[in-house]
Amino acid sequence: MVTASTAPADPTVGGRHGWRIVAALAVTSTVGYGTLYYAYAVLLGPMATGLEASTTAVTGALTASVLAGALMAIPVGRWLDRRGGRALMTAGSIAATALLVAWSQVHTIGQLYAVMIGIGITGAMVLYEPAFAVVVSWFTPERRPTALLAVTVVAGFASTIFMPLTGLLVAHLGWRDALLALAVTHGMVTVPLHALTIREPPHVPLSGPAPRRDRTGRRAVARAAMRDPRFWILAAALTAHGAATSTIGVHLVGYLVDRGHPVTFAATAAGLLGVLSVTGRLVLTGARRRFPVTTVVATVFAVQAAAVLAMPVAAGTRVGAILAVTGVGLGFGIASLAAPALLADRYGTTAYATIAGRLSAPVTTAKAGAPLLAAALLPLGGYHLVLVAVATACLLAAVGMRAVGSSAVPHDAARRRGGGVGQAGDRARAAG
Repeated sequence: MVTASTAPADPTVGGRHGWRIVAALAVTSTVGYGTLYYAYAVLLGPMATGLEASTTAVTGALTASVLAGALMAIPVGRWLDRRGGRALMTAGSIAATALLVAWSQVHTIGQLYAVMIGIGITGAMVLYEPAFAVVVSWFTPERRPTALLAVTVVAGFASTIFMPLTGLLVAHLGWRDALLALAVTHGMVTVPLHALTIREPPHVPLSGPAPRRDRTGRRAVARAAMRDPRFWILAAALTAHGAATSTIGVHLVGYLVDRGHPVTFAATAAGLLGVLSVTGRLVLTGARRRFPVTTVVATVFAVQAAAVLAMPVAAGTRVGAILAVTGVGLGFGIASLAAPALLADRYGTTAYATIAGRLSAPVTTAKAGAPLLAAALLPLGGYHLVLVAVATACLLAAVGMRAVGSSAVPHDAARRRGGGVGQAGDRARAAG
């Protein structure tokens, strides 16, 4: 979607640099998630010992970080739509690098919380949401799924790369110097790639007060999306699914240990979730050529629900546990790929980042709070009650996805409200 102030540029030039941007964002997302998020699980124990704090208190700092990122999603989305991603992502990379250094110097739990809140804020400026907004602005609907897939497939291995790497660094350097090494890695990789690679898609300004029309068009499209009932159905579905996957991700090892498996096997089985999330994204990309995205995603969510419900029966054996984890893991990364595709297809790209930010806020909040709620349920009904809650959330998400796919995209309605915004204009702005 686009206002009348832009016209198509040379698609060959846009496409060539567009793929450079995809490659850069695939690398920066991998390094960003690895250093700012996945390393925390490895550092948790050493930090708790070094700070003389409880594991629960240290874990709460990560929850605070995720919640801070959720609060930043909406203003970051507005910035991206108005000014693009280059300055925002470069500044975020510099700030995140400085915060990693500050993290290595914390000596109290209060300092840890302050640093992690800052990392949550900067994470909202450099991770998936801004990366997706940049990619969506560069590619036509036909090429957009492949571009998004490339970023998410590479970044899907962030835990596989950085959790063992962080473990090695901690073993040889201690957790403080390990963080300094991660800070150097983050700064050397992400800052130059964001600063030198990201730029606005090529377009030709036309006569007239373009900035004012751009702002008017963005506001109109964003308002149209907020009035669309299916936006809220999508938000509810992804919020339920985010809560379910976050809960499983946090409590899966504990559940498998509770079923009698060794910790090493439980951790290995849980580690499959990262690889399976990539598999799920590949399945979505292949299946969407023959079926609607919402149908594929709803089916995967339903498979997840069935796998979770089968755990009490199947997870007693190693083979059964692996099969159940496989069913659950297929849906772990699918939402991160489906959401930008659905939003861009339904509402275009004029206000994509603003709309995506409003969608991301409740989803991220649910991901942060659901594991804590699950922990509160454990004394009441044990893991069985938690599994029922997770399976129910997955089923609700599947039903919601089917409802989202039951009507045509409202480009005509957006065009009537926004004065010239629509899918045709979206193709004109994209240069991928």
